[in-house]
Amino acid sequence: MGSAKIYYDSDANPEDIKGKTIVFFGFGNQGAAQAQNLRDSGIPNDNIIIANREDSYVADAKSKGFTVEHDFAKAASLADIIFLLVPDQVQPRLFNELAAPKLKADATIVVASGYNVYFKLLNFKPTQDVVMVAPRMIGSSVRSLYEKGKGFPCFVSVEQDGSGSALKTALALSRAIGATKTGAIESSVKEETAMDLFAEQGLWPNIIMLFREAFSVLKEIGCSDEALCYEMWMSKEPAEIFEAAAEEGFITQLKHHSSVSQYGQLAGALKLDGSTARAHFKDILHNQVLNGKFQKEFSAIEADLEKEGSENPLNQLYEKHYASELGEAEKRVRARLAEALKQ
Repeated sequence: MGSAKIYYDSDANPEDIKGKTIVFFGFGNQGAAQAQNLRDSGIPNDNIIIANREDSYVADAKSKGFTVEHDFAKAASLADIIFLLVPDQVQPRLFNELAAPKLKADATIVVASGYNVYFKLLNFKPTQDVVMVAPRMIGSSVRSLYEKGKGFPCFVSVEQDGSGSALKTALALSRAIGATKTGAIESSVKEETAMDLFAEQGLWPNIIMLFREAFSVLKEIGCSDEALCYEMWMSKEPAEIFEAAAEEGFITQLKHHSSVSQYGQLAGALKLDGSTARAHFKDILHNQVLNGKFQKEFSAIEADLEKEGSENPLNQLYEKHYASELGEAEKRVRARLAEALKQ
């Protein structure tokens, strides 16, 4: 494939969203950041409505001067543009049952995750615009970088162009939240969903497994829990490595390491046969992610995620991982060094 198109401030016209009523479903990490950025970019406060149930997020929204509406259906009826920034598992019920019946026929629906659009879990009218504006940073960074006059990486796409001008709206919104300052990358819900779910189900599970098995092998030769935890992650060296990779390059950051480290990593990586890993990754991508198998599996347990204690599937998984040799060792180390870790 060729390189993606990148949109900058000069590609977006703020006039394309002038006078629009913008509703946010959710005022969490992303909602709070994007709503404030929009306001600071010139969208009148009266044109922004936060739809949220009565919780701590409502108090936060009110403290920041936003209008809050607890009736999601009423808020939807007022929207020219609606941001869906509630968790993926909540969106279908909230949108399909409360928002969709009340939304204007020419409304623009904005998602920050491709999940529900790619798997066709949301019901749109053919006359509506559906766009993705997906910052690739946590909300606090979206806000802080905007305040510093800096941009941040963001994916943008048009998934349904009912009006014929969906891209103009998507780019104007991207500019208003600060995403086009350094360039918003043209993408799609398929691309965003594939990469996101693949990382979560292919890449990171393997990293967890590698740390777990490496920990056990080093324990076998007598390495202490304390030494292993600090060497492998508690020193924060892995975080510093990834930060350097983001700033300087995935390979180039190795030059900050010792010559022994550089040689060991570079030569060792070339000696590894990646064919088995590649086959495993392709299986995850095609037979678990893109074909909807995971989506159906996750949908089957969604209701149980609201349960407490051991009835919650996530809690069950956490307990299994905490019970591993690595998990038990870290618990002992953190208990022993509790005071030191607070410093």
